[in-house]
Parts: sequence; C-alpha cells; structure tokens
Amino acid sequence: MKLTDILTFSTVCLMACTMSSCRKDLCYNHFRTASVSLEWEHEWERDYGMSHSSNWDEALHGFGYESLRPGRPDWVTMVTYTADDNPREDFLSADGGDINVGDPTQQTYLFYNNDTEYIVFSDIASLTDARATSSSRSRTSLAYIKEMYPALRSSNPPDVLYAAYVREAPQIGLHEARPLPVRMQPLVYTYVIRYEFEHGLEHVALARGAIAGMAESVYLRNGVTSEESTIVLFDCDLKSYGAETHVRTFGVPGFPDEYYGRSALSRSDRPYTLNLEVRLKNGKTYEFNYDIADQIAMQPRGGVIRITGIRIEDDQNLSDSGFEVDVSDWGEHEDIDLPVGVMR
Repeated sequence: MKLTDILTFSTVCLMACTMSSCRKDLCYNHFRTASVSLEWEHEWERDYGMSHSSNWDEALHGFGYESLRPGRPDWVTMVTYTADDNPREDFLSADGGDINVGDPTQQTYLFYNNDTEYIVFSDIASLTDARATSSSRSRTSLAYIKEMYPALRSSNPPDVLYAAYVREAPQIGLHEARPLPVRMQPLVYTYVIRYEFEHGLEHVALARGAIAGMAESVYLRNGVTSEESTIVLFDCDLKSYGAETHVRTFGVPGFPDEYYGRSALSRSDRPYTLNLEVRLKNGKTYEFNYDIADQIAMQPRGGVIRITGIRIEDDQNLSDSGFEVDVSDWGEHEDIDLPVGVMR
C-alpha cells in the first residue's frame, strides 16, 4: 500500500471516530432535560376541625362545595437556584414542559403561577425570601377598623396562587430526559362570608365589607404566611337572606407555625374584625363591625364565616324621596401597588 493511501485511510478512520463519539472538550450541547409535569391540588380551604367538605349544606348555601375549588392557571414560572446565586427563570404552561437543566444535584427549583393581577411578587432572587403580597387598595370609610388597626394598610383580595418547591431533580445524565413530577399546592384560600339579616334587608341598596387581621403576604417556598397583617376589602352580593361574598386571603398571619398539622386551634390572641358597610335606598350608609376571632380560630385557611341577627330599623330609611343610589355614588376606591413591607 502506498504511503498516501495509508495516510488517507488513517484520516478517514480518525474522522469516523470523531463523528461517532462526543468528547467533553469538543461537544457544546451536553443537555440534561427535566420533563416537568404539573399536578394541581384544587383546594379552597383546609380542614382544622370544621369538616366543611363532609358536612356541606348545599340547601343553605345555594351552591356545592366543589364549585369553590380554584381552577388551573394559564402560566407558571420555574425559578432555578444554583450555588452561584444567579437564579434562572423559565416559563411553562399549566401542563408543564421540557426544561434543559444543569447538574440537578447543585440546583433547587421554585414553581408558582404568574398570571395574577392583584399580587405583587418580591425578592424572587432569594429562595428563602421570595414571597407574594396582595396589592394595595384604599377606601375612605371603615372608621372603626382604621381606629382599631391604625398601622395596617388595606388591600385587594389576592388572586388564585399555587406554588411548589423541589429540593433537587432526579439524576439526569448527559443527553437524557427524566420526568420531574411537581405538585402545585394553593397558597390562597377562600372564605364564604354570610351576613344574615333579621330585619330591614329591604332597605339595603348596596353592601360591601372588609376583614382585618389577615396575613399580608405568603412565602412561596414553604407556604408560611408573614407576621404582618392587612385589611382585605371586598364587595358583596345581596341575597334573599342578606349579603354574601367569597373572599380570598392568604389566611392568618404567622402560619404554619410549630403547631402546623394540628386538628383544631385555640382562640388566637390576634384580633380579627369583620366589617359590613351598607348603603340604604335613601342614600345613608351604616357600618357594622364584628369580632370573628372565635370563627377564625378553627378556620385559619378558608372556611365559612356567618354573622346573624343584623337589623336595619325602618326609621333608619326614612326620608326616602327617590334618591337614586348607584355604584358611582358608593365611593370609588383606588388601587395602589406598594413595595413589600410598606405600611400605610
């Protein structure tokens, strides 16, 4: 064999070996793929002794327990935290998706839905500090609550919010794809609030309310609510028995705590006040305020709050000369996004 033929044959063999193998110092696509699948826990309240799910009175409420379950959001943010303190964000649909990851043993992952309107996310760069806070909202009334809670800002009810924390993904080799199942759990819970009138409901044209003392924010990694509290404002619908609303909150402040998982709670030392403001057909407004700490004690994360025996006396609606009560005259509110921790 000629020398040139030998050199040509050797070159071809070398090229074949190079093309059929991947050397770490030459290959630039050493991908590891986590196939994220999202499972959603559709809970609107947590049971701490009230057993609403098994004792639900559909005739009383006019709707079923299941109808309150939150739906799936549209989009999810996946935050990857690494040792170099430079987190990366990826975006997924509600079903999940394939994400290229580095060494899973050196990474942790935070998931939360990002399609919210009344939630402010902050400190996402820090896994331990990342939290969600309800956006601010003002109201010119609430004289009693503002006197009782002078340091608290008022806020919108937060949107539906889910989150999950994954300490590490399964071992994934180069050029491999491995499933990463993630269970998304709710961080916002619903209170069904019923204001039941004993007399005078026919005089009421509009109703709204507030609940003071609820958690201002929640930490995304572990679902612990902040110690700071807020006044959650909401509107009400008039019903045959009075007024009703379904209001979302993060639950009570400082929870879960060392007693997380307990089946029942004792009365909290924190005050919780429920407000009802009504506009009568003659244009007058009246406020009612109730201590609801006993009801909140057994329902720290969603449930049913009932106020009974409310009265509007007939003489309170005197001088009704056709005054037209509408929403614009009810008193507008203003939505203001404040930085986390700012009290107003």
